[in-house]
Amino acid sequence: MLIRTVAVLARRNMAEAAPDGVDPEEFLTAVAEDTYEMVAGLELVTPVLVTSVPGLEEIVWPGTEVITINDDEPLKNIINRLPGDQAAVINADAPDLPPLLIGKLFRELGRARLSLCPSEYGGAVALACHLPLPDWADPDLDAHDPVADLRAQAPGRRMVAASPGWHRLRTPDDVLRLDPGLEGWDNTRALLGKF
Repeated sequence: MLIRTVAVLARRNMAEAAPDGVDPEEFLTAVAEDTYEMVAGLELVTPVLVTSVPGLEEIVWPGTEVITINDDEPLKNIINRLPGDQAAVINADAPDLPPLLIGKLFRELGRARLSLCPSEYGGAVALACHLPLPDWADPDLDAHDPVADLRAQAPGRRMVAASPGWHRLRTPDDVLRLDPGLEGWDNTRALLGKF
């Protein structure tokens, strides 16, 4: 049986997306907690929090592994610290990400070494891969077109798959993309409802 890890990646720069009137630290905590809660509710995966934010370990359930990183630590290094046979790394700035998209990332690994969930307006919401990460791969979820970048790095184009995309909260205006009709993202919803 495959051991799958899903890591929620929370870095300090996520606070920059807080809308006017919303405390940046509270915003970062709310979106990271919502993303983590979605991951922790998945079956057959082990959730992990990967963060450069002190004190953020308070959002996780007891027993969840927390990996502390530097703000500038390359994703390649982070992935290679994760346990299991396969891993997904999800940016914590996607609090309303449907769980189904994580399943699609892992399904794509049946035919590829890596799979990405592209983000609208560039970058990627998440990446899944077989472990260890292939030596040729140096992923960057904030690159303009990480799918094209990884396909250029790969020895074969079919080694990198793309699943349906989603959005991230990277600027204050991005909160307008949150769909009130979607379940989840309760902490972000409550925080934004105060302002």
